[in-house]
Amino acid sequence: MAWLDFRAVRLPVAAVAAAALAAALTIAPAKAEDAAKAGDKAWRHALSLLGEPKEQPGFAHFGYVNPDAPKGGTARLAAMGTFDNLNQVVANVRGNIALGLDLLYDTLMTPSLDEVGTSYGLLAEAVSYPADYSQVSYRLRPQARWHDGKPVTVEDVIWSFEVWRKNSPTSQRYYRHVKSVEKTGEREVTFVFDEPGNRELPQIVGEFQILPKHWWEGTDPSGKPRDVTTSTLEFPLGGGAYRIKSAEPGRTIVYERVADYWADKLPVNVGINNFDEVRFEYFRDSTVALEAFKADQLDWRTESSAKDWATAYDFPAVRDKRVVLEEFPIRSMGIMQAFAFNLRRDKFQDPRVRLAFDLAFDFEDMNQTLFFGQYHRIASFFEGTELASSGVPQGLELEILESVRDKVPPALFTEPYRTPSGSGPEAMRANLREAQKLLGEAGWEVKDRRLTNIKTGEPFMVEFLISQPSFERVVLRYKPTLERLGIVMSVRTVDDTQYQNRVRQFDFDVVVNSWGQSLSPGNEQRYYWGSEAADVPGTGNIGGIKNPAVDALIERIIFAKTREELVATTRALDRVLMWNRYVVPQWTYGKQRTARWDRFGKPERMPAYAAAAFPTIWWWKADATPAAEAKP
Repeated sequence: MAWLDFRAVRLPVAAVAAAALAAALTIAPAKAEDAAKAGDKAWRHALSLLGEPKEQPGFAHFGYVNPDAPKGGTARLAAMGTFDNLNQVVANVRGNIALGLDLLYDTLMTPSLDEVGTSYGLLAEAVSYPADYSQVSYRLRPQARWHDGKPVTVEDVIWSFEVWRKNSPTSQRYYRHVKSVEKTGEREVTFVFDEPGNRELPQIVGEFQILPKHWWEGTDPSGKPRDVTTSTLEFPLGGGAYRIKSAEPGRTIVYERVADYWADKLPVNVGINNFDEVRFEYFRDSTVALEAFKADQLDWRTESSAKDWATAYDFPAVRDKRVVLEEFPIRSMGIMQAFAFNLRRDKFQDPRVRLAFDLAFDFEDMNQTLFFGQYHRIASFFEGTELASSGVPQGLELEILESVRDKVPPALFTEPYRTPSGSGPEAMRANLREAQKLLGEAGWEVKDRRLTNIKTGEPFMVEFLISQPSFERVVLRYKPTLERLGIVMSVRTVDDTQYQNRVRQFDFDVVVNSWGQSLSPGNEQRYYWGSEAADVPGTGNIGGIKNPAVDALIERIIFAKTREELVATTRALDRVLMWNRYVVPQWTYGKQRTARWDRFGKPERMPAYAAAAFPTIWWWKADATPAAEAKP
C-alpha cells in the first residue's frame, strides 16, 4: 500500500481490524451507479484495495467529520530540529525540510481516515483502469486552480510525476513500474505500467503531490531561474488549502488558510482544514518544547517520552482541566522501532554479532527503570498487525518459504522467533554468556578486557549516532552490558542537519530508526528492504539490507492476487527479516499520548485509523480563551 505519512499534520491512515482485513485484496469493481461510460472506460469516484468504498458517489462528506465545524483560530505545534528547505522534491537529499508543506499541495486522490486502502477523488473527479491493472487514467476537475488563479493541467501532472521520479530516491523506486505517462484527453492523464497484475499501482500513482510547472519553470523575484532540483527558502506556489504566511528558518513556519481554496466544498474536504493558521515552532530539545507547552506557547503536544507522560504533567493547568490529557488508539499501522546496524560495515556482516547485541539489550530493566513499565518489546517488523509472523511457519506461508529455503536461516522453519528476554540478573548473565559464545564463533575474542578481531587484532568499537539529547539516557543504559562483552561503545549526539547528512552518506555504525507499516503492504517494501535501495541515500533501507530471499518475497507481496497470499507472504518476509537479526528491536505502546489546551473541538466519532488526527479534523472553539490571555 501507500506510504505512511508521519508528518505532523496528517497521521497514518492505512490500518484495519482483523475482521475487515479478511476481504480479498482487490480494487473495488465499479457499480452501475458508480461508472460513467466514456469510450471503453468505466469511471469511478474512488478506489479501494479491500472491497467496496464505504462512501457512494455523490456523498456529502466523510462520516467522521463535523460538517458544520467553524473556521478560525490558530493551531500551534512543536517541531524538533531545524529546517532550511521548502522544496519537498529534494527532501531526502538536500537540507532539512520544513514540516507542514503537504498543506500547500493537492493530490489526485485523498485517503479516507475511516477505511483501509481507500482513496477518493481530490484533483481527479474520476479514475479508470482495465481489468488487468496494466494502466490507470485520471480525469482532472475543471475547477482545479493554483493559488495564482491558473488552472491545474494535465501537463502539471505529467511534469510533477517526472520531477518526483527523477529527483526523489523514494519515488524512483516506488513508481519504478510506471513505463510512461501520457495525456489522453484535455483533462485526462494515463499512467501505463510495464507489466499487468500489480493491483495497487492504479491507486498509488494518485498519491504524489502535484506541483505547478509554470511556477517552477519561471524566475524568482530577482530574475533568477528556479531550480526544482535544489533546496530553496522562497515560498513555493501551491494549490492546496493553505499557503505559507511567514517563515524563519530553524525557528518557525506559519501556514494560513486560503479563503478561496478551489476545493473547499468538495465532499472530501468538508469539515477539515478548519484553522485560519497552523504554526510550527522549532525546538532543538524536547524538554524545552515541553516547557513551552506548559507555558502556553504551544497548543498541542504528542508525548513520546514514557517518563514525561508519567511525571511531567502534574501542573496547575492540568489539575484545573485547562489542559486535557488524552490517549488515542493507533489502529492505523504496524511499527518497527529499533537500533539499526549499518550492514555496509564489515563488523556487522555476521548475524551472530548482531544477535549478540540483541542478547545484551536488557529491555525489561530499561522498561521498569526508564519507562515506568509502559512498553512492550517489539517482535515483528509488522508489530501489532495480523501481518506479524508467529510460531513456526505453516500452510501457505510455509509453502512460500520453501521457495527460498536455501537463502534463509534454517532454524526459522523449526523454531519460533523469540526476542531475547533479560528479565532478572540471572537471565541477563545467561544472555551475555550466549552473546560471548556467538562473538567467539564470529571471530572475536576478549584481550585485555577488549573485544578484538582474532585475525586483524582490531578492537570492536561502535558509535551510536543520535540527534535527540533526550535519547542519550536510553543509549547509555545499553552501554554497560555491551562493555561487559568487551565492546568499546561511544554515543555521539549531533544536531539534526549533521545527523541527516551522516545518515545519507552511510557514515554511522548504529542509529535509532522506525518504520511504519500499512496493513496493505506493497511497492514501498522495496524502498524499505530491497537490495536496489541499499546504496541509495535517502531511502528507507537505512541499514543496507541486500538479501535475495527478501527481494523475492517483496516481489511476491507486490503481485499477490488474494488477501490470503498477501498476508502469508508478508509473514514470510517478516520472519526472514527477524531471523537475520538486522536490527535490535526496541519497544512500542499502541496509543498516541496527547496533551492540549482546552480550546479545541473534535468530532463526536473519531475516524478509526488516524489516532488523534490533529489538526486535520479539529476546530477552534468559539468560547475558547485566546492563548495571549491564558494563564499557565
